[in-house]
Amino acid sequence: MAEQKLLPGDVHRYDLPADAATPAPVLAPAPVSASASVGASRRRRWLAGRLRRAVTNSTAILLLLAAWEVLPRLGVLDPVFVPPLSEDLAAWYDLVAGGRLPEHLEASLARSLSGFGLAIVLAIPLGLLIGWYKPVADFLTPLLELFRNTSAVALLPVFTLILGIGETTKVTFVLYACAWPILLNTISGVKTVEPLLIKSARSMGLGPVRLFQKVILPAAVPTIFTGVRLAGAYSILVLLFAEMVGAKAGLGYLILDTQSSFRIPDMYAGIITISVLGLLFNLLLVGVERRFSTWRTT
Repeated sequence: MAEQKLLPGDVHRYDLPADAATPAPVLAPAPVSASASVGASRRRRWLAGRLRRAVTNSTAILLLLAAWEVLPRLGVLDPVFVPPLSEDLAAWYDLVAGGRLPEHLEASLARSLSGFGLAIVLAIPLGLLIGWYKPVADFLTPLLELFRNTSAVALLPVFTLILGIGETTKVTFVLYACAWPILLNTISGVKTVEPLLIKSARSMGLGPVRLFQKVILPAAVPTIFTGVRLAGAYSILVLLFAEMVGAKAGLGYLILDTQSSFRIPDMYAGIITISVLGLLFNLLLVGVERRFSTWRTT
């Protein structure tokens, strides 16, 4: 067999270095981590669940808004007294752009938050005291039963006669209305603590102060926050009534003024603002409640 003649530049495989002569192995793609796949699947399910809940919770509101827009245009509702939603939103934008709505909103928020904050500071300690110490409860219960059945709105003329028609009257009026749900729910939360928890804590040697701090107060937090959320709604509702009676600024004054001057879209703009404000306030209180109730099992 004739020997093959090598041409210049030809190299045999056995003349190459060992690492170059050996063909490089083909690397398989790295397998996807099972835990990463499970995590991605869980995130997709969580997002899908949140989306379904959002759609379900907002369906009724979207139907209401659609009816508000369509029914006046079809003549089912008189558009003079119930303008379409788009006109009300346009009026709302004009009020915001003109600076009138922020001015009234600021006045109402200052009064509402002042009365609401004072109610929390005063009513929660008083409710804890009444619910925990029986002599205090026996002394104050008859007075509480007398005033709890007296409407705050019915007492507004009394507040006006005593305090005048200034800011003090409005803040005190909100304070009085908000104090009752907080106070009564705080008392109920303390009195309805599971007796077995109290007995178990006492058998472990907890004194009165530690018992109240570690058992009574944490167990009463959900009921207390129920009263706080109710008071948050009251702080806006009763303030509107007070602003309609004697005020020159505020959402209640805005609604009454626009109604009397027959600026109906502006009136609905004020009502929409109140509704959105109440919703945001409630969501804020729910978030605070979850923050202070993280120890509870869900």
